[in-house]
Amino acid sequence: MSWFLGLGIAGLVLLAFSLIFDGLLEGVLDGVLDGVFDGLLSLPVIAGFVSMLGFSGAIVLGTTGLGAAGATGVGVVAGVGAGWGTYRFSRALMSDRTAAAPRGGDLIGSSGSVVTAIPAEGYGEVLVYLAGQPLKLAARSHVHVPRGAEVWVEASLSETSVQVRLVER
Repeated sequence: MSWFLGLGIAGLVLLAFSLIFDGLLEGVLDGVLDGVFDGLLSLPVIAGFVSMLGFSGAIVLGTTGLGAAGATGVGVVAGVGAGWGTYRFSRALMSDRTAAAPRGGDLIGSSGSVVTAIPAEGYGEVLVYLAGQPLKLAARSHVHVPRGAEVWVEASLSETSVQVRLVER
């Protein structure tokens, strides 16, 4: 039984190692074993297999009279199931797509207020709201814009800088 428990614990240690040092082994063996640690032979899948083999074998050996060969057989079947489940779960997580990150162009037409005065043909700062979240950006204007003035975003100069126009009242 101690062999099975040792395998179970070794699998958990391998899983912790693969989570903490993610990609380290692949980086060390870069070019030597390209693609071997992807998919079904990834460290989390191997760790799931080994730990389930060990713990299932220990449970079967301790609760039934099947012996070591029977416990090993049940452990291998349970380990394959755990490894397959780990593989499918990790593939689902890796293929998950998130929403596109907002870009500077998404701010065109937004209103904002000047935080730092903008000199003519110079830079200042404006506070605009994108999806309800405040965003402080560098801003440029053709005319002097005082602090606290309301402005419209005319163009995106970069991801952190916009061209603004003073709102006429």
